[in-house]
Parts: sequence; C-alpha cells; structure tokens
Amino acid sequence: MQTSRIVALLAALAVLAAGGVAGGQYLHARAALAAPATTANAPAAAASAARVTLLPDFASIVQQYGPAVVNITTAGTRETGHGGQQVPLPEFFRGMPLPFQFGQPGPEVPVQGQGSGFIVSGDGIVLTNAHVVQGASEVTVKLTDRREFRAKVLGTDPATDVAVLRIEAKGLPAVKLGDPSRARVGDWVVAIGSPFGFENSVTAGIVSAKGRSLPGDVYVPFIQTDVAVNPGNSGGPLFSLDGEVIGINSQIYSRSGGYQGLSFAIPIDVVLRVKDQIIATGRASHARLGVNVQTMNQALAESFGLERAAGALVASVAPGSAAEKAGLVPGDVVLRFNGRAVNDSGELAAMVGESRPGDAIRLEVWRKGGKRELAGTLGTATDEATQSADANEATGHGRLGLAVRPLSPQEREAANVPGGLLVEGVNGPAARAGVVPGDIVLQAGGKPVRSVADLRAAARSGKTVALLVQRGDRRLFVPLEAG
Repeated sequence: MQTSRIVALLAALAVLAAGGVAGGQYLHARAALAAPATTANAPAAAASAARVTLLPDFASIVQQYGPAVVNITTAGTRETGHGGQQVPLPEFFRGMPLPFQFGQPGPEVPVQGQGSGFIVSGDGIVLTNAHVVQGASEVTVKLTDRREFRAKVLGTDPATDVAVLRIEAKGLPAVKLGDPSRARVGDWVVAIGSPFGFENSVTAGIVSAKGRSLPGDVYVPFIQTDVAVNPGNSGGPLFSLDGEVIGINSQIYSRSGGYQGLSFAIPIDVVLRVKDQIIATGRASHARLGVNVQTMNQALAESFGLERAAGALVASVAPGSAAEKAGLVPGDVVLRFNGRAVNDSGELAAMVGESRPGDAIRLEVWRKGGKRELAGTLGTATDEATQSADANEATGHGRLGLAVRPLSPQEREAANVPGGLLVEGVNGPAARAGVVPGDIVLQAGGKPVRSVADLRAAARSGKTVALLVQRGDRRLFVPLEAG
C-alpha cells in the first residue's frame, strides 16, 4: 500500500513538472494524490479523468480581440425643462426608467453620452446600438491604443437597435464573427465594453436562454445571459469561448437601474442582415405580417381545444395587412410559419423579422378545433409593426367575476368597435386573470359578445373561457375558468 501511494505521488509530480497546472490538469493531480493507484479503481479513475475539463481561457480572447472593441462618445444638445432646469439625456442603455420633464421646453444645452462598439472590418466599419448614437450630432470612436476618430453614422435601425458607423482608417484590428445558433444554454460567454466609462472592462458569464422576446422588440430573438452589463456596455460585443462575436449587448432587465443578473444581446446574424442593408441602401427594411400576438398558456390552450400550450395566439389583425389578406382572424393560433414550428409569439415575430418584404409565406393555423393552411405575401413594416402582448396567466375558479354593460353608441365610436361589453367591475376569477375596469369584452369562446346573455352563454360552454378584450389601443386574450 505504501508503494502504491509513492507511485501516485510521483505521477502527480510528473504532471506538474510537465506544465500541467492549468485548471483541469491541476484537479486531476489532486485526485491522484487522494486515491491509491490500484488496478481495482483504475476504470473509475479513467472515468473521472474524462470528466475533467480545462477552465475557460478568457485572457486569450481579450488579448487577441480586445483591441477591436472601441469606446464611443457622443455629443449633442437637448432642451431644458421649465425654469432652465436641465432634463438629463437618457442613459445610453435600454431597460432603464427615463427622466421626466415638467413645464415648457427651455433653451437647448450641450449633453454627452457614451457606449461601446466593435470593428468588424479593417477599413473602419464599426457596429454599435442605435440608441447609443440616437440624436447625436458628433460621434467619436476611441481605440485601445488611444487613437480617436470622428465617426460617420451610415445608418441606424431602431427596430433592431443596430447602428453602423464608419471611421477613416485602414488596417484596423477586427473581431471574428460567429454563429449564434451554435451557442448552447450554459456555454461561457464574455463581454467587453465601457461600463460607466471604465474603458475595455471585461465581464464573463453563461448563456442563460436563447430566443427571448422582449416587449417592444419584435424582430429580435435575444440571447439572454448573466454577464454583468451596465450603462456604457451598450453596443459592445458578446464573445463565445472560440473568440467569435455572437451578439451585441443591448439591454438589461432591472428594477434598480443597474445590472441585476439579466442581460440581453442581439444575435449577430440579425445584426449582419441589418448592416448589409444599411451599407447598401442607407436604411434597413423589415417584413410585416400585421398581427398582434400573445403567447399561449395552458388555460388558453384548453379553451381553444389544443393539446399543449404552443403557438402564437392572434389577438388582432391590422386592416389591409398581409395577415388580413392571407385570411388570419383573431382567435387563430399560428402553429407553423413556412414549415417551421412556432412555439410562442416571440418565435413568430423573429421568423417574420428574418424574412423580407414581398416574401411568400405559408401558415398553419388552429381555428375552431382544426388545422388550416393559409398563404400570403409579407408586407413592409411600419411604425405599427407586430407587437407582442403578454396576458396575465393567473386564473381562478367559480363565476367569471365580471360586472359589465353594453357600450353606448358614443363609446363604440370612440373605441372603433362594432359592439362589446364595457367592464365596470371585477372580482374573483376575472380579477385574478388580469381583467381590469375599462376593458371592452369583444369575444368569449371565439364568438362575438354583444350582450350580457352572450357572455353568460359562453361561460356555460366550457371550463375555461377565452375572452378577447380591448384595452386602450391593443387587444389580447385572457383565459377565465368559468367553474
């Protein structure tokens, strides 16, 4: 036994002498010291060695590609508030509360902002976020070697939050671009940027999720990470461990205004499509289907007769849109888009965003208990592009819990609806489902609601009733358990 321990010790020393001090090799040497090298435990030792992996080498990525990451500063003017009180320029970072302005606008004052970016070609093409350079009259790009260049904004695309800049220089360091589809949830990623003005700061984390849809961002299937991202990181690159850029750090979700563990990056393939359009034409165009959609939940799936909660539920269809021309109606559940499965509303928005205006489309939809095939041609996106609405998923039991009345002619005209019931009070199931006073109930169980009797009939038709309600200028389905 003593001999076997000596052999194990010598083997461990040999590993260290050969330079095996990197993370995984060092752990393997410690394991050899802890267990005698007998023939009986040799298979277990081999299996343990196979599981050992080296720690990620962040330093090499930073050393090789860090010089291609730039700091961006902007200058412009902004109106002051009442009495000369300056209204601060919104942080060049999304997901944060904007300042409020009181009183009448006053004189303009100079303001500055900053963000990050990265060079994608040696002749001076730089990518960043649109909100970093929004409203700026001067944009300056600073390299890690302290050279500074006045940048020309070739174009911005607010829909995807992408901006393309050019600086007059040659032989610049450039990043290597990767394939976001190869990134797996749990993979290590690295961000480089200028949080709070601290240039070329490096943070690391993992991919937390893929294909995230966020309110107001209908063309972007975001990469969610837990990489520390703060104001000033906006527009900076997100690297894989292969040293390839797979996204642009763009947003955070925060209740405090600072990083709280949720950051989001625009996939680089989305960015490159926008970049190519901007370089070619000076602007980016997006396809438009013309629907307001929401994600299915189990209660909604049951009310529509679906076996599982999948697909994008159509809450409204824009008049004259590609959706209307293809035959989509509120209450349809889009299951497939050009043969690709649609698991939630965000996926449908991303698929439309990947397409071009004028592309032919094939839709598989679920309507009134059966599947249908629809075909159409995508239009061009406008300011009224596809929106994503998330209904409250909470439901209750018992009666609907609604106090409603028919709309007056004036109310119908103001809401631009042919009929419906105005919600005056809620309790029980309706309150828990998220119905609020002021909502207009347009449909119940897929049928128009013109009277209280229509609503009561729908409540008796099944366990769960899907209400189509109009709230302000948007429509959404809300599932209620009728009991």
